[in-house]
Amino acid sequence: MMKKLYLLLCSLALVGCSITPPELGISGESLKDCPATPNCISSINNGSRDMAPIIFNGSKANAKEKLLSIIRSLPRTTVVEKRDNYLRVEFRSQLFGFVDDVEFLLSQTQSNKTKIDFRSASRLGVSDLGVNKARMKKVTALFAK
Repeated sequence: MMKKLYLLLCSLALVGCSITPPELGISGESLKDCPATPNCISSINNGSRDMAPIIFNGSKANAKEKLLSIIRSLPRTTVVEKRDNYLRVEFRSQLFGFVDDVEFLLSQTQSNKTKIDFRSASRLGVSDLGVNKARMKKVTALFAK
């Protein structure tokens, strides 16, 4: 029985590590919407799973530099795509290495501040037990320092 459970958990871990990312990126001038499942948090949708975007009192270049510094300080992160106004990062869970895809879209506001929209979603499963929201709250708090 324990051997079967072990094999099942190992298989799940391998599946979680090998699933290709969903279609991500910019849609028009915004990030794509979250799916209907509760394992996604975003600053762009209007719903109960959403958070406010990060507002930075400075240039887009300075905001991006600070954001990259914060991301690199967090464990198990890999920046997989970096453009002028867009970042895509993979976060891996500690136990099984499941991947969460996190995207950031930077834009300059009319008041010369930088708005950072984000979308954080688990690749696998339906629920993330609040992990994506907790992560984005942490990133937002670190950005405010």
